[in-house]
Amino acid sequence: MEYIENIQTEDKTATIYTDSQMSLDSFKINTNHTFFSEEIRKKLAEIGTTNWTIQFCWVKAHVGIQGNELADTLAKEVATNVDLIESYMKVPKSVVISELSEISVETWRREWDLTTKGEITKEYFPVVADRLNMNINIILKFTTIVTNHGNTSSYLHRFKIIDAPTCACGSSDQTIDPILYECALINQERESLIPTVVKTDVWLIGKKHLIRKHYQPFVKFINKFFINLLTTLIYSNNSAIICNNTCNYY
Repeated sequence: MEYIENIQTEDKTATIYTDSQMSLDSFKINTNHTFFSEEIRKKLAEIGTTNWTIQFCWVKAHVGIQGNELADTLAKEVATNVDLIESYMKVPKSVVISELSEISVETWRREWDLTTKGEITKEYFPVVADRLNMNINIILKFTTIVTNHGNTSSYLHRFKIIDAPTCACGSSDQTIDPILYECALINQERESLIPTVVKTDVWLIGKKHLIRKHYQPFVKFINKFFINLLTTLIYSNNSAIICNNTCNYY
């Protein structure tokens, strides 16, 4: 278009051919405000003030059209010319966002690999990329099960909120593994999960495969119960006595 703008001719109509349908579509959509699209619209407006009529036409690539083949050849020559000085005045916003996203994910991955914290969560999500590829509805129940941070006996005992870390079933401390695999109080809920899992895997299944391959039934299992360890608080002499330490279901 810069060439058209500078030539002197009485016939001020021109057709620009391209094999990029995406490029044609991008500047024709008014809601598309990428740098490339805006520059084309700006140049078309400038040329329009000098009575030029510009049309765009798509052609199929690599079928022997002389002008298209010549354009490809020239583009390759420029791209491979190491003597040319690179000059980028502007970068599309989409490119900046994409690059920043990649940097953020890499930083997250590196810190996740190095940290000694979040051991339980790492059993579910050892690889950051796998977590990013999952569409997860984050709710309190889910967070508790994948972090052991929440209303479990072991967690509350750790902060001296209750006297003992034992599960209400009495078999062990109430941590995530017993909840998922052992607690007799939720055998019925667990029995609805196991048949789905054993169709393709074995029980006991690891947390990583449980959440990646059986996410929906796993969430359904979690939602069938909730751990409520502090159902009744009796205040006496400015002290809280915690009783009725049970698992509740609905």
